[in-house]
Order: sequence, then C-alpha cells, then structure tokens
Amino acid sequence: MTLALDAGASRHDGVSQSSPASQQGMGRPAEAVPRERTMIQLFLSFERRVTDAILWLACAFLAVAASFGIYQVVTRFVFSEPSTWSEVGTRMALIWMVFLGTVAAFRHGALVSVDLAYRLSKGAWRKALHFTITAVTLVFLGVILWFGIDITWKVRFQELAGLEISISWAYLALPVGALFSMLAVVAHYFDPVHEELETAL
Repeated sequence: MTLALDAGASRHDGVSQSSPASQQGMGRPAEAVPRERTMIQLFLSFERRVTDAILWLACAFLAVAASFGIYQVVTRFVFSEPSTWSEVGTRMALIWMVFLGTVAAFRHGALVSVDLAYRLSKGAWRKALHFTITAVTLVFLGVILWFGIDITWKVRFQELAGLEISISWAYLALPVGALFSMLAVVAHYFDPVHEELETAL
C-alpha cells in the first residue's frame, strides 16, 4: 500500500514538475507573435511620421512651383522682362514634388494599377500576389536608387542655367524619392491600403 502511494506521489510530482516546463515551451511561440506585432507596429508608427513629413514637403514644393510659375507669368507678360531663373526653379520644384509625392501614393495604394488579378485572387493566392508585387516594386525602386545616386554623383560639377547651383540638387530627387518609397512599400505590405480599388471606375 505504501509502495503504491509512494509511486503515485512520485508520478504526481513528475507531472507537477514537468508541467511548468511544458507550459514555458508552449508559451514561446505565443510570446514571439506579440513581439513581432510590436516590432511591426513600431515600424508602421515610424513610417507614418516619415511619410506625413514627406507629404508636407511635397506640398511645399508644389506651392513653390506655383509661386515661381506665377512670378514667371507676371514678369514675362506684365513687365515684359522674363525672369531667367523662375522657369528652371519651377521645373526643379516639380521634380521634387513628384518624387516625394510618390512616397504617399505608394503608401496609400493610390497609384494606377491593373487590379484584375488582385480582385479575382483570394486567400493564399492573394498573399502570394501581394508579396510578388511588393518584391518587384522594391527591385524597381532599388534600381532607381542605385542609378540615381550614380548620376547625382557624376553631374555634381554641372550647373543649372539661371540658378547657378549644381544640377545634382535636381537629380537628388531620384534616390531620395526611391529610398522613402521603399520604406512606404514595405509598410504597405504589412498594412495594405488599396485606395486605387475604391476609386476605380
């Protein structure tokens, strides 16, 4: 009787001692998921602030381009003395506006797209399509980033006529826009927004 009770107690102790370890082992995957979500949330929070700042900067360049354009019209047709720098400045401001504005367009999924495959796909196929689109877009932006840096460096000694500054300041919009667009594309992968589907006819 005592032997049986001792054996039962030992089995009970073994279960009680092994259960915390098993619970800890089962708890690791559960803890990894919230940690991963927290990292993604931190990344999305950082990206949101950066994209908002980039969008405001793009709006500022739009205002600058409009102001330069108005100044060019007034000096040319009102005073008959066209400005030598406003047209070039307008062009440069528009370039920066486009490449910075593209960042917000990538983030909100507002670019024109062929969305038939995305509309028809579901489940795993849609996830695979979303991953493929993200990968191809990142490769494309990586090419722009690489060659944008290269051409910006090569033309650093050339000057813009009228502004008397290096033409590299205009070409710098290529790598800067591509870099922040890559950040927006990665954020769009984790938190997809498809405004092009909502505004499509």
